[in-house]
Amino acid sequence: MKILITGGAGFIGASLCVKLKKKYPAYSIIAFDNLRRRGSELNLAEFKLNNIEFIHGDIRNKEDLDALNPFDILIEASAEPSVMAGLNSDPTYVINNNFNGSINCFNTCLKHKSKLIFLSTSRIYPIERIEGANFNEEETRFSFAENQMEKGISKLGISEELNLNGSRSFYGATKLASELFIEEYANFYNMEAAITRFGVIAGPRQMGKTDQGVVTLWMAKHYWQQSLKYIGYGGLGKQVRDLLHVEDLIDLIDIQIHQIEQFKGKVYNAGGGINTSASLLEMTKICEEITGNKIVIESEMETRPADLKMFVTDNTKIEKEIGWQPKHGVKSIFSDIFKWINENEDQLKPILK
Repeated sequence: MKILITGGAGFIGASLCVKLKKKYPAYSIIAFDNLRRRGSELNLAEFKLNNIEFIHGDIRNKEDLDALNPFDILIEASAEPSVMAGLNSDPTYVINNNFNGSINCFNTCLKHKSKLIFLSTSRIYPIERIEGANFNEEETRFSFAENQMEKGISKLGISEELNLNGSRSFYGATKLASELFIEEYANFYNMEAAITRFGVIAGPRQMGKTDQGVVTLWMAKHYWQQSLKYIGYGGLGKQVRDLLHVEDLIDLIDIQIHQIEQFKGKVYNAGGGINTSASLLEMTKICEEITGNKIVIESEMETRPADLKMFVTDNTKIEKEIGWQPKHGVKSIFSDIFKWINENEDQLKPILK
C-alpha cells in the first residue's frame, strides 16, 4: 500500500508517518509538506532513518500535486490550525490553504483513483450555539449542565446533531466547506472518503503556541519556568477542552485506512471526551506535579474572538458504530509531552521557550 500524507512533517502528519511505517514496514509512506511551521524540519532526520519518503511541496500549488506518482490513500492532515487565523488580519492564507489547498488534494485523489481520509475539526460547530448552552461553574472548571435547550449538547459534550447554522471562525468555515465538497466528490465521482471532526489533539512533536497547541505550550512554560496567562472568562482559567492523544488519533486513522467502507457517507466526532478533559486551572496543577515547577500565571479578563467557554466531544456515535474510543488519560498526555521535551531539550528550546 502507498500512503501520501499531506502536512506530513507537521505534528499529526509526522506522528502518522512514523507510527504507520513502524507498524507496516512494507507500506510506502510519503510525507508531503511545505515546512512552513517552525520545528517541522526536525522530523526530516527521523523520516530518513525510517525510510519514509519526503516531498517538499505545497497543496496550494496544483503543479506540486500533479508531479506526484500514483498512491492508494491520501491522508489530508495539512492545515493552518489556528482558530485566530484571519480574525484580526487578512483571511486569504487560511482560506487558500485549508479550502483551496484541500480541493487540490481531492482532485489529486480523483486523478489517481485513491481513497481520502480527511482530518476535520470540532471547530466547525457554531460558536454562539455552544456559548449559549447551560453551564455550571465548579471550583476548578465549567461544565455542561444536565438540562440543555439545544439538541446536540448534553453533559457528555457536543454531538454530531448540533445545528450547524451560525458563524464559527474562518478556520472552522474552511474545514466545514471542505467537508461539504467531499460529499459532492463522493456522490458524483464515487470517491471513498472518511471525515472525522477531531477535538484538541495533543502529544509529542507538537510545537505549541498560544493560539494552537495549548497543551504543549502549558508544559513548555512550566518546564522552562516562564509565565502564562488565563485569558478571558474572568481570567480564572476555568475554560475546558477535551484532549485527544495523537496515538489515539492514529489508532482511528489505522481503522479508516483498512476499513474505509465503514465511514462511507458519515461524519464522526472524535475527541478525548468528558473523561479526558481539563480546564486551564487543572492543566496548571498537572504541570506543576510533573515538572515540580510553579510559575507566575496572570489573568486577562477580556475574552478572545471565537473562544469557547467549554468544548468537550461527545464520542457516543463513533464508539457505538465503529468501536473506537480513546485510551490515554489527561495525565498520560502531559507526561508524554514532558518526556519528549526533556529528551529533546536542546532542539526544542529555541522553538518552544
